[in-house]
Amino acid sequence: MPLLNTHTLLPDWAYAYGGAQSQGTIRTTPDDFIVNEIQSFELSGVGEHAFILIEKCSENTDYVARLLARFAGVRQRDVSYAGLKDRHARTRQWFSVWLPGKPDPDWEGLDSATIKVLQATRHSRKLKRGSLAGNQFIIRVRDWVGNKAVLEQQLQTIKMQGVPNYFGAQRFGREGANIEKAIALFSGEKVSRNLRSIYLSAARSYLFNHILSKRVTDRSWNQVLTGDVLMFDNSHSFFKADIVDESILKRVAQLDAHPTAVLWGKGENQTGAEVAILEQQIIDQFHDIAQGLCAFGVDQDRRALRSHIQNLHWQFINDSSLELSFSLNPGCYATALLREIVKLNNN
Repeated sequence: MPLLNTHTLLPDWAYAYGGAQSQGTIRTTPDDFIVNEIQSFELSGVGEHAFILIEKCSENTDYVARLLARFAGVRQRDVSYAGLKDRHARTRQWFSVWLPGKPDPDWEGLDSATIKVLQATRHSRKLKRGSLAGNQFIIRVRDWVGNKAVLEQQLQTIKMQGVPNYFGAQRFGREGANIEKAIALFSGEKVSRNLRSIYLSAARSYLFNHILSKRVTDRSWNQVLTGDVLMFDNSHSFFKADIVDESILKRVAQLDAHPTAVLWGKGENQTGAEVAILEQQIIDQFHDIAQGLCAFGVDQDRRALRSHIQNLHWQFINDSSLELSFSLNPGCYATALLREIVKLNNN
């Protein structure tokens, strides 16, 4: 188990490439952190659902969704989006608004200093959570200090091998407060349904990160162990590796498939052999959290241990400003890459 930071419930999860050898600052301005959604399907142009592409700056996704509902005169549940986006950033993401038998309002009326409507069209189905091909990032690290040769070596390795697919610190709240809230929830504290979902997700992510950190320490996070369940890249389809043959090893080496770890909940763990033992050791270590997740009816699932960093490019704008651009599969965190290469002064 990683050592706990004395100021937080969150451990310093294990690093795959020796840890950050440089330091710097991000999010000095919203334009230092740009996120663009990559859509997974074509919009038909007709249907009951209005699709609106919005560029937001320093606003969170839920706020924009509530604003859209008020503007269109619909219930909040009639507004959908594929995923939450960073608030302290400039992001472009799609929203859908159910408007059966109704014309579109003048969406440009939403424009403000922090919100801009870029495109509007129609589609036959609403936008569902997770229905993305991925997200594209452009991140600038200012006040960068370090050894450029070491950074170059780390980035070249990451480009070929990916990074551990940790859930980002934002999942756990400030100083891990969501984990404390989850433990209180399991002890009987009453919370709203929305907050309950946040705390349950945090608890499950916490167990996953512990399992992943153990496998990073063992150097098996990007290797196939007997009994592993493998997930195809950019897919939720997975299969059990009862026998590790050359074809499986090749797919993992080429980042076409990744070992997974359990997202704990009720149901039978699908791993076997040494992987089942490893995962159960972590689950037993956090018995109360694991039991609480099952008691609240959370279904067991799997998540890839590795994040494939696609189209990774980097350049120095000047000696102290590093710019990174890359794409990630849905549900993967840009901070999982950043933590491997740079210690962030504003984290």
